[in-house]
Amino acid sequence: METRRFVVSDAEAGERLDAFLARAVAGDISRSRLKALIEAGEVTVDSAVQTSPKRKMAAGDAVALALPEPEDPEPQAEAITLAIVYEDADLVVVDKPAGLVVHPGPGNWTGTLVNALLFHCGDTLSGIGGVRRPGIVHRLDKDTSGLIVVAKTDAAHRGLAEQFAAHGRDGRLRRAYRALVWGRPPRQSGRVDAPLGRAANDRLKRSVVPAGRADAREAVTHYSVLDTAADALASLVECRLETGRTHQIRVHMAHIGHPLVGDDVYGAGFRTKAERLEPEERAVVAGFRRQALHAFELGFEHPVSGEAMHFRSALPTDMMELCRALGVTFHSTAAA
Repeated sequence: METRRFVVSDAEAGERLDAFLARAVAGDISRSRLKALIEAGEVTVDSAVQTSPKRKMAAGDAVALALPEPEDPEPQAEAITLAIVYEDADLVVVDKPAGLVVHPGPGNWTGTLVNALLFHCGDTLSGIGGVRRPGIVHRLDKDTSGLIVVAKTDAAHRGLAEQFAAHGRDGRLRRAYRALVWGRPPRQSGRVDAPLGRAANDRLKRSVVPAGRADAREAVTHYSVLDTAADALASLVECRLETGRTHQIRVHMAHIGHPLVGDDVYGAGFRTKAERLEPEERAVVAGFRRQALHAFELGFEHPVSGEAMHFRSALPTDMMELCRALGVTFHSTAAA
């Protein structure tokens, strides 16, 4: 186990323990990870264990940060039930439920889609993505449900990766999402062209940034309104992407003033809109604890056979119930 030691200077006196450590490690460890280490008792001040990140520092305090040995990064096979939509020798298409993380990482070494695929596919997954991401060509956020394709061979991985890199501009790849957003967008259909970069106050969030900023990445989303509640409280929209940036739909819809229902990262302030509903419907919205986003359509050219593949996924039950509560019409039929 590695232990890092620091002494609080006069200038640093009065800082919170987590803030002091965040600067002391100079970005080497995330603030959320530091908070977890403090709460786990891995930090001492003058040899006394401290478990409160808010503890105020005093000049001369001797701080010790113990870093446990990293967990085994190689994912293990786990018998997790998967909704397999299609499978052949080269690839597998899965209808991912909300709450399932795609690949292992800090805080999620087990219980991921990769763990489930290793059990289902054995050692046949493509190794191009490395031990933590075998077969993974694209991803969905943990709390986004819907269709994802995974490569079982290296040839399939290369072919699919090429299509995802083109984002459908060559006509081979089709991806569409259904989302419930607050309010009614200004037009029946529209195009959001706004570059994305890291949010200034949170390294895990994205935000619209000036095009000239160093980390700015082109991001274009097309949306169309499928239905709007009679009181215009919420709308069901379809989104298609020209680019595939992290959190793109969530940030772009919030940018135009219509964040996704349930998205506490980019639209937390909009939850009060549910107060206009009757108690039963209001309870449904309050109990919906994820962003209302579903990857309902996925089409691509089979990377080996060249065949055009096309899949659709019905809205999951929680989103159908949310539509009913908000007075929005939905169509649940999925066609392959």
